[in-house]
Amino acid sequence: MKLKILVTAGDGVGPEVVKEALAVLEVVAQVGGHTLELDHKRIGGVAIEQDGTPLPADTVAAALDSQAVFLGAVGDNKFDSLPASKRPEKGLLELRAALGGFANLRPVFAFKELTVNSPLRPEIIDGSDILFIRELLGGLYFGKPRGWDKAKNEAFNTMIYTRDEVSRVARIAFQLAQKRRKHVTSVDKANVLEVSQLWRATVIEVAKEFPDVTLEHQFVDAMSMHLMKRPRDFDVVVTENMFGDILTDESSVITGSLGMLPSATIGGKVNLYEPAHGSAPRYAGKNTINPLATILTGAMLLRYSFRLEAEADAIVAAVRKVLEQGFRTEDLARTNPEGLTVLSTSEMGAKVREVVKSMLVKA
Repeated sequence: MKLKILVTAGDGVGPEVVKEALAVLEVVAQVGGHTLELDHKRIGGVAIEQDGTPLPADTVAAALDSQAVFLGAVGDNKFDSLPASKRPEKGLLELRAALGGFANLRPVFAFKELTVNSPLRPEIIDGSDILFIRELLGGLYFGKPRGWDKAKNEAFNTMIYTRDEVSRVARIAFQLAQKRRKHVTSVDKANVLEVSQLWRATVIEVAKEFPDVTLEHQFVDAMSMHLMKRPRDFDVVVTENMFGDILTDESSVITGSLGMLPSATIGGKVNLYEPAHGSAPRYAGKNTINPLATILTGAMLLRYSFRLEAEADAIVAAVRKVLEQGFRTEDLARTNPEGLTVLSTSEMGAKVREVVKSMLVKA
């Protein structure tokens, strides 16, 4: 199989973590007899510096001509003086819009070996395995009108959703739940917001198409508490854009580190894959950043764009195995370094590649 992937490594630590993830994908391709066809383009701050825009036209064209887009990260505080429309993050928003992906998938699972890194007690998070589905193209972040009238000292944003926008993301949530534990939690604020009332009514309507899946509803404020008290009770969680943004970042405490969270954006012309963490420019070039979120993002790429389930499972299993063996990057070893072996970014990538290859060859 040919795996045609556009790579946009981006800014800060993006190129370092993407390099390690691509090396893992190369091992998978070699063992499985696949052809990895990579095209590298610029996005974000590096594109501003070299192309004068955060998203060059040839990057968009190459993305639309690929089977998947693999992104590192965008952003650098040295561009903060630019207008919002010209900053690195604008390039990412425009790329997402061009690709049309509306469902952001963020899996959150507790690695037993990293429970010491979480502020939550091990007995609370052990066994947690949640798949968040965040609607990505609507809500407050995109609704109009919006503005800031400085003369009047007032600002405003508009939260807006259509029935079709809700139903399409809800349908993805139910479809994925059918392959998991058959339970969907829809998060809204239907006791206050009319938009959430539309959201809830639409999700209930879509649920009728999936009688084998159980649906429950949670208000977003209650859900933020439940995630910290009983995360094991949740399977697939679907919610709107801003609520999903907040809840998925909150859930990073379950994994013990934001550096362990991969993500994928699906539903459009081409799927987009990126780790949940940012560009962390102060760590760029130091070879200390944790590449595991990006490596796990590579597993999602294999799973959702190429249906290579066994290969994706092998990458996840390899990450678990490496952690079981006591290997950590610097960020994962700070809480309790005793008995651990601290690896650099490149060393961790090499260790995962070694284990992945061993698992796939044996299979």
